[in-house]
Parts: sequence; C-alpha cells; structure tokens
Amino acid sequence: MTDSVPGELTVSRATPDDWRVVSGWAADEGWNPGLRDGASFFAQDPEGFFMGRIEGEPVSAISVVNYDEVYAFLGCYLVRPDLRGHGHGLATWRTALAHAGNRTVGLDGVVAQQNNYRRSGFEFAHRTIRYSGTVLGGAARPAQILPVEAAGLRAITAYDAASYPADRPRFLESWLTAPGHRALARIVDGRITGYGVLRPAHGALRIGPLFADTRADAEELFDALTAETDGVPVVIDVPESQPHAVALAETRGMKPTFETARMYTGPVREMAAERVFGVTTLELG
Repeated sequence: MTDSVPGELTVSRATPDDWRVVSGWAADEGWNPGLRDGASFFAQDPEGFFMGRIEGEPVSAISVVNYDEVYAFLGCYLVRPDLRGHGHGLATWRTALAHAGNRTVGLDGVVAQQNNYRRSGFEFAHRTIRYSGTVLGGAARPAQILPVEAAGLRAITAYDAASYPADRPRFLESWLTAPGHRALARIVDGRITGYGVLRPAHGALRIGPLFADTRADAEELFDALTAETDGVPVVIDVPESQPHAVALAETRGMKPTFETARMYTGPVREMAAERVFGVTTLELG
C-alpha cells in the first residue's frame, strides 16, 4: 500500500528493523521469543511479515510465513494494547493471510483467540503446553551427543523434515548457527536419532525444536542442552498429545505455565508426530 489517509490504518510489509517492536510486544504478552529469532524468521520468508501503522506509528503486526507451495504458518498476531477493539487486528490479518494463497496455514493460538480462529476456518489439532523450570545440570555428555555440525546440515534437514509439515532448509541453516544458539544431535552408527536447539530469551533459555526417535534419545539431548544452564530457567513448548514429551518435562521438575492450540486450515502432510518432544517456536511452528 502506498499513500495513507490521516488517522486510518495502513498495512505494509514489515522489515527486520520492525522486529524489535514486534518482539517487544510479544515479550509483553508473555510469549518471550528468543533474543535472536528475527534473523532466522526473515531468512525463511522475508516477505511474510506485516505491520499496521497509523500516521507512521506501529499499531499491529502479524506474520504469515510460507514454507513451500502447500504450507504456511501464521504467528506474531499482535495489536498494541491501547488500540485494541478498533478492527486494526482484523484488517492486518486479512492483508497478511492473502500472502499464503491457497496453502494450508497453521498457527499456535492463545486460549482467548481460539474461537476467533475457528470462525476463520482453523481446526484444532492439539494443545501445546509450555513447561518452565530450573533444571539441574552437570551430567557428563554422552559420547553420542555431538554438535549438529557432525551430522551436517543436509542430514539434519532431512531428519527435521520427517518431523515437521514442510521442508525448511533456509530456516534451519540460520537457526542452527545463530549467535547464542546451542544445537546438538544424537548420532549412533552414523545415524541421527534426534536433535535439539537451546537459545537465549528474556530471563530464560528456550528449547526448540527437540525432535527424537525415542524418549531415551530425547532425554539425553535435553540433559546435554541444559547441562550448563547455571540456574537460568528453561522453557519448552510440548505437544500435549505426545505423552512421552509431557513426561520428560515433568520428570525434569518443570511446571506448566502457558498453553496454546495448534490449529490448521486444512490437511498437512504425514509426519512423525511422536518425535516431537519440543516445538521449535510458537511464531513459526
């Protein structure tokens, strides 16, 4: 959009510089994205971020990130608290959702918005529970837990693709190597049996993704990722439909603090949902 009318909302694509505003709003809502998430988000789809402004001032935001020709993910749906209830969010939503075209769109919706998402054609898949807590570290790292570089980006991308609704090599190339991100893989006889990433957030460390063949694989990765957290709280978003993932979080002394619902507008490809012990990020799925 070009010219704006004074006092009216103008929606246009957001830039990486706008991410500071969006991430600040998200932190105020308690979502607490990672400190350096923005670069990886924009690496996947730099055209997928939108901001609503009134006379140049940021009012609303949303992302609709395309992964391939059939799947997209919606996140970062925010309206400045003092300007809610005026239709700015819906106007931003409509503009951004067009970016997905005919793709199936996924999202992780907060409880207060889930009925609105249903009215927009999203159907419930499962609840996601955020677990938080201080994890006791210090255990020696097993020999089979290695930096992801030992597996190689291509192998990690293939493993990830079996556990997610789309291939996402551009995102992973950035996510695995971002400053402050710690990425580990479990490799047995040259085969990946899981991988995970720990990253810094405001006042906490976030785990995501945590994908593994078995609970035992996931536990080794979790313990290795959190071995040097030095008392900083750890946060992981767990699909409630995966009982082994819930059990892992609970046996590490973590407590549920927040919930969302994974919802989709249509079918997604088959994936190994039993491998998902921790969601990558609520903003990009």
